Amino acid sequence: MPERLTEMLMDTWTPLIILWITVLPSIFMAPMNQSQVLPSGSSTGLKRLTEEQRVLNRSKRGWVWNQMFVLEEFSGPEPILVGRLHTDLDPGSSKIKYILSGDGAGTIFVINDKTGDIHAMKRLDREEKAEYTLTAQAVDRDTNKPLEPPSEFIIKVQDINDNAPEFVDGPYHATVPEMSVVGTFVTKVTATDADDPVYGNSAKLVYSILEGQPYFSIEPHTAIIKTALPNMDREAKEEYFVVIQAKDMGGHMGGLSGTTTVTITLTDVNDNPPKFAQSLYHFSVMEDVALGEPIGRVKANDLDIGENAKSSYDIIEGDGMDIFEITTDAQTQDGIIRVRKPLDFETKKSYTLKVEAANIHIDPRFISGGPFKDTATVKIVVEDADEPPVFSSLTYLLEVHENAAINSVIGQVTAHDPDVSSSPIRFSIDRHTDLERQFNINAEDGKITLATPLDRETNMWHNITIVATETRNHSQVSRVPVAIKVLDVNDNAPEFASEHEAFLCENGKPGQVIQIVSAVDKDDPKNGHYFLYSLLPEMVNNPNFTIKKNEGCRAPERQIPSLLRPKPEVIHQVFIRLDRPT
Repeated sequence: MPERLTEMLMDTWTPLIILWITVLPSIFMAPMNQSQVLPSGSSTGLKRLTEEQRVLNRSKRGWVWNQMFVLEEFSGPEPILVGRLHTDLDPGSSKIKYILSGDGAGTIFVINDKTGDIHAMKRLDREEKAEYTLTAQAVDRDTNKPLEPPSEFIIKVQDINDNAPEFVDGPYHATVPEMSVVGTFVTKVTATDADDPVYGNSAKLVYSILEGQPYFSIEPHTAIIKTALPNMDREAKEEYFVVIQAKDMGGHMGGLSGTTTVTITLTDVNDNPPKFAQSLYHFSVMEDVALGEPIGRVKANDLDIGENAKSSYDIIEGDGMDIFEITTDAQTQDGIIRVRKPLDFETKKSYTLKVEAANIHIDPRFISGGPFKDTATVKIVVEDADEPPVFSSLTYLLEVHENAAINSVIGQVTAHDPDVSSSPIRFSIDRHTDLERQFNINAEDGKITLATPLDRETNMWHNITIVATETRNHSQVSRVPVAIKVLDVNDNAPEFASEHEAFLCENGKPGQVIQIVSAVDKDDPKNGHYFLYSLLPEMVNNPNFTIKKNEGCRAPERQIPSLLRPKPEVIHQVFIRLDRPT
């Protein structure tokens, strides 16, 4: 195929080149000043005018040149004739010698010093050098004296279409949002052509698409690529490979072309709602699960990506809306279900929730395609866990009289296994709380009995801990505090608060108080103490002294730093009074 294309181009260009060479001198080597100064009636002047199409003439004012042209990239068996120099001082004899100097003189361009013919000796490339500046001079062949001043002229290299367009910035990459309307701008490409942009159409480019239709189009002259198909869906196809051609000669036959590729990627828009992978989810959880622990994950898939695929989860219905919560995993976009309140298998064994996943970022352009949300049902089964025994009360308060008999029952605690299996319970006393072993407990029924005598005046309160243990699983243990209050009985006689010794003057008056005495009692009767005071029997009949209770007199209470302390001692006072003078 390339050989055939070369032959076709040669068949097209060869006649044109031959015609160009034939007519070039006659077209481009005419003098710029067409009005020549000739002697009137001169026959030699008329002869010269017939040769005007092949020569460059000089007026009496000096050399006046047209630009000369030579076709680039032409190589034939003979040097190319570029043009001819001639002066009107040349009578046709061989006494005139033409000299050429300047760019490429003697190497690229050679002049026949007799005829003034200039030939190009080498193949020229306009893209390397577009023009050459040379100087022509006519001298006497014998003396080498200038016949006239030198004159400068230019040889321009005539362009041919020998360079194909190139995309120097290719290959290209571009993006455009999916679902864009027809005519949406994608990108612009640019090709360059090294040929002459001024002369002919060698550098006039036209763009077209070789691959990528019917999805994209290109403006032939601006090279702007646009969408050509509506509603292109990224989820169906994300990337397109487009081949762009730039062809010179205005796109006509015979023009050279170059290609580049444009990889166009559709960027995502939020045109897809989230969708749960399944409509029903099943989870199970132990009733003793810690609060905040995850019990399961749900997933709403979204065909979009990035921000457009982010969703938030909510529980919108169900009988466990206050028991469970759902949050979004920022990394996986899963919905994580967690426990927010304690579970109890014995109270409720299952829950049904309705969860919703909704897109966070909604694109208003596609709101009509909504709703951008989905729902699923979640069933949660609570499984029984082996729980420790539960006492019937959080604390117990028992009372016992200090004179209670050994082995008498002073109270009872009860507990049960909340599990369905309902293991039997055994009770015991934590002996670290009963170091003196004053109490015992029946392991089967929880009855507490007295093991050693009690004395309220020694210890009014006893605090012990009862332990309940499942017989089928000894690791399931519960504890409960038991406070035992010892009640008072009247088992202590009154005592004088202190020893007294009284003195009386011999002139004492009747009714004079001689001494105040007081008594205390370790017991604590409910209605308080009431003491009867009297003189000793041998003093009963003594008329000199009487004893009388001091009503309302009570000693201060002494503070005991204990929460469970006995009542303060109460001191009752009496007066011993003199009735008669002594």
